[in-house]
Amino acid sequence: MLSARNQFPEKIKSVKLGSIMAEVVIEVGSVELVSVITRHSAEQLALKVGDTVMAVIKSTEVLVSKG
Repeated sequence: MLSARNQFPEKIKSVKLGSIMAEVVIEVGSVELVSVITRHSAEQLALKVGDTVMAVIKSTEVLVSKG
C-alpha cells in the first residue's frame, strides 16, 4: 500500500530510453505528466506505449519559474 493520495491509473504516451535515464510521458486526462526514471527501471517494468500504469505523485511542492 502506498501513502500517496495522488494516484492516477493512466496510459503511457511515450517512452524515450537514454543511456542511463528514461523519460516516460503519461497522459492524465488532457495533461501530460513527464517522469524521468532510470533506464534499468524502465526496462525492468518493460514499459511501452499504451501500457496502463499508476502515476503516483508524492511531493511537498512543485516549483516553476519564468523570468
